[in-house]
Amino acid sequence: MVNKSGGRLSSDIRSSPLSKFLPKKLSPYSITAYIIIIFGLSIFIFFFYTRDNLEDEQKPLWFEASQSQQMLDKQHLWDAPFSYGLHPCVKPTSRYQGASDWDRFITVRSNGGLNQMRTGISDMVAVARIMNATLVIPRLDKLSFWQDSSIFSDIFDEIHFITSLRGDVKIVKELPKELESVPRARKHFTSWSSMSYYEEMTRLWKEYQVVSVAKSDSRLANNDLPLDIQRLRCRALYHALRFSPPIENLAKKLVEQLRSRGGKYIALHLRYEKDMLSFTGCTYGLTDEESEELRIMRENTRHWKLKKINSTEQRVGGFCPLTPKEIGILLKALGFPPSTLIYIAAGEIYGGNTHLFELMSRFPNLVFKDTLANEVELEPFLAHASQTAALDYIISIESDVFIPSYSGNMARAVEGHRRFLGHRKTITPDRKNLVEVFDKLENGQLKEGSSFSYLVQQMHENRQGAPRKRLGPQPGIKGRARFRTEESFYENPYPECICSSRKGLQAI
Repeated sequence: MVNKSGGRLSSDIRSSPLSKFLPKKLSPYSITAYIIIIFGLSIFIFFFYTRDNLEDEQKPLWFEASQSQQMLDKQHLWDAPFSYGLHPCVKPTSRYQGASDWDRFITVRSNGGLNQMRTGISDMVAVARIMNATLVIPRLDKLSFWQDSSIFSDIFDEIHFITSLRGDVKIVKELPKELESVPRARKHFTSWSSMSYYEEMTRLWKEYQVVSVAKSDSRLANNDLPLDIQRLRCRALYHALRFSPPIENLAKKLVEQLRSRGGKYIALHLRYEKDMLSFTGCTYGLTDEESEELRIMRENTRHWKLKKINSTEQRVGGFCPLTPKEIGILLKALGFPPSTLIYIAAGEIYGGNTHLFELMSRFPNLVFKDTLANEVELEPFLAHASQTAALDYIISIESDVFIPSYSGNMARAVEGHRRFLGHRKTITPDRKNLVEVFDKLENGQLKEGSSFSYLVQQMHENRQGAPRKRLGPQPGIKGRARFRTEESFYENPYPECICSSRKGLQAI
């Protein structure tokens, strides 16, 4: 039965359609070939059906590491520099004596824009202290480029200013009526003057009861002043000169709006405004018509002494504001993603969207005051440049990263304030070296990418607001001209107003 069945099976196979594919007798080579083919098919089938599982198991090993590194890199973009435990210190020393009720008065006309006036007023507080005088609330500049009609109380909390400094200097809102018509000593105090200069100026009290000061900016030296005078300047600027409640309240609301949009944000002081470009003579990237418009403006502005300016030399020397396009290249090279929320702390950008587009194309998430606040909220401030500048100032102080395109008065004031508050991250572009690499990009010697980014990041490694000593005058400059090249006290109030409770900070 078995043999018969096996015979029938062999006969069936030979008569089946498969018989033409099967050799009549398998040789050792055929057997080997079949084994190899079967093994290969098994391996293929195994990987085909298990590849998804393998990918799912292996992906976290590299993907999570990559994601973790990206998160670290992204966090590093926003991290404040290490502050060595430094903190604000503005309390008077034990030798400091309280204010006296002097019957001699200093009146002041503050000059310049918002931050030039703020630092000037702080200087005048210290000058009044040195000269044993009562300070009359300063009159603000109404004649400069901005034509702002604001009075002191429109911008600052006047009551707070008077009361917070009552232990240092007596401050009154107005000159007493009986002194309004008396002869006055009208003075242009010398810029960057020492303590001894103002002590000498007290001789004016022998003949006058009122001294009228024509300008307030940079009236005190940056260095070599008594510690108590330096700390008084800080108390005046960072504590006493609080902005008026309407400005503070709207600025707080705008900061909250920014936080609700993205959590973290950059405040970009894009100093690409008509007055700045005209004043500096910087025309790179502008049309011939725009360049001529700026030249005419410079010629017609009487208090701008320099009329003929070589724009190329200005730019190569690092004396020009970075253009919107250059800022976009810089931010990308530093590692900020296109989705970064950027608040433009500036007035009207020259050329409008025509020039701004080159930044927006790289970083479309740009916001302005008028995109955060409605017309009703902004209307009281719009005709007052100093008040809108105050909004920008507060938003810049509160930002996660502050980047100025030019080192003007606001840039220096904001940087100093952020240092005072704990060395918040402030990236100061190295404009001179950046121009060189930007030009190489333009002519094809460099290309944007990882190598370019590394170059730019290395260039700014030590320009992020970390603690350091205030810079002195540039080498080789003598006489009073050296004071102009010093780093401003208000740009870096360390070490007088920034202290540590720990030792071992010699490296700073």
